[in-house]
Order: sequence, then structure tokens, then C-alpha cells
Amino acid sequence: MAKWTPTHEAPEPLEGPVVATITGGTILWFAMFVVQLPFYGWFADRELLWWLWTCAAGGGLGLIGIWYVRGRDAALKRHAAEEAARAERGEQPG
Repeated sequence: MAKWTPTHEAPEPLEGPVVATITGGTILWFAMFVVQLPFYGWFADRELLWWLWTCAAGGGLGLIGIWYVRGRDAALKRHAAEEAARAERGEQPG
């Protein structure tokens, strides 16, 4: 089997409002959990409690995601500021 070699370079990753996107998704997961909570007995009777706990897990993991993307966003901004300062001083990027 021949080794695959790319024929072109990969495109740059898309950047957008990542923190807002993750925060919005987390809010939706928690909202779905809260909306389903009054129907706990109905879900339990039909052995569908996993729906409820999936929403809770999505919200909890979303909190971890918010922490992660906020740190990533701050690191990207620090790096851009350092590169701008280097360019201003006339140093080589590195």
C-alpha cells in the first residue's frame, strides 16, 4: 500500500466567536436539563432517564469547554501581541 502524500497544503482553521458559541451551547444543554427535570417521573417510568442525564453531562462538559476556550483565546491574543511587539522592534518572528 502506497503512502498517501497531500497534493496541497491544508487551509487555515476557521476562527470565529468560539467563546460565545461554547457558552451558548452550554446554556442550551442546561436549559434542556431544567425543562426536562419536572418530568423526571415520566422519564423514569419509561426508562429514559439517560435523556435527562445526557443534558446534565452536556452542560457540565460545556463548563469545562468554556474554561478551555477562554484560556485558548487569551493565549492567542497574547501571542498576537507579542508578535506585533517583535515586528515593531524589527525582530524576526519566532
